[in-house]
Amino acid sequence: MSDRQRQPGVLELDELVAEGVSPWLNGLTRGHLASGCLTRLIARTGVRGATSDPAVLATAVETDDAYREQLAGLASDDICAADAARAVAAYDVRWACDELRPVYQATRGLDGMVSMDLDPRLARDAESAVAEAEQALRAVNRPNAMVKLPATAEGIAAIRECVGEGFPVHVTGVFSVSRYREALDAYGEGLRRALADGRRLSALSSVVSLPVGLLDAEVDARLEELGTPDALALRGEAAVARARHLYRLYDDWFGGADWRSLAAAGGHPQRLMWTSTTVTDPSSTPTRYVERLVTWGTITSMSLPTLEAAARRLALCGDTLMGRHGAATEVWRRLERLGIDGEEIARKLEAESARRRAAAWRDLYAAVDAGRHTAHRARPPGRRGCAGP
Repeated sequence: MSDRQRQPGVLELDELVAEGVSPWLNGLTRGHLASGCLTRLIARTGVRGATSDPAVLATAVETDDAYREQLAGLASDDICAADAARAVAAYDVRWACDELRPVYQATRGLDGMVSMDLDPRLARDAESAVAEAEQALRAVNRPNAMVKLPATAEGIAAIRECVGEGFPVHVTGVFSVSRYREALDAYGEGLRRALADGRRLSALSSVVSLPVGLLDAEVDARLEELGTPDALALRGEAAVARARHLYRLYDDWFGGADWRSLAAAGGHPQRLMWTSTTVTDPSSTPTRYVERLVTWGTITSMSLPTLEAAARRLALCGDTLMGRHGAATEVWRRLERLGIDGEEIARKLEAESARRRAAAWRDLYAAVDAGRHTAHRARPPGRRGCAGP
């Protein structure tokens, strides 16, 4: 944001939104809800969506008293850890959906969404993923909830089936152009099936995310290991270049003849989202990714500290992705000449992301179970709580 004095009624991220970028909160917890933080972010900064994260939720369950009452209500031997964790996650997502409902209505379903994780162990194939997505969305019971599905080889089929069933989908962990193309094709096939089955396409929203920080961290570590001037000069460039490649494909795919018929039936483009935008390098501005990934029709997902930093000040320079495909291609050509294989890196990061998600869900189960047992011991005999709204 420029240093001009903000006028009354002007949102703190109005310049970012004016460039066509929707700011979303990443790592939603009950603390953001109970404290009124999400309400203030929507009203003051223009936040337009939120995403949950099982790793963040697990930590919050362990440390935040806001979960104590619900955990007491779930302290029953006939509720398994998986069902209890789902109930905790659904409570937060349902509350956030209600907070964001005015945004959802004002944007006709384009924004105002809240995305929630599915346990990857319960969604290893398309059929299981559809069942798990249906159960999760039924538990939340809000039109502006969406489920996360990974862009793995198995996940692509699940994405197609879930969209075909009319479920809003957040596609996660896209690191390569080839995988993004598969995700786009799966989305299109799912929409065509949904349309054939008589579903309303305008009620189907979808996003697909590139974790820019993870991609840069992997590439930069290899560049630093090489240590040559040519290698070191490319640090911090890989993710932005990849984002430019993905946006070029997005622009081509949604500008094509196949999409026009789906758009005429009410279909929304599957928007690109930039995630993992927290900058860990103290020598770099905390809003580096927010400022370098700006173009119309995209989403930037930010942790609360990054969001607050962006609300204080942004140095925007207009569109940074449109028409930059050639420069992005040159960056990756230089990386490849140094022996850095983009497809190999994408496969590695995809596998690591899957392991992290599985571990995060194990931690969430453990945190919820520990909280239930603590609440069970502390609860007076014969008293039962409730499992949520």
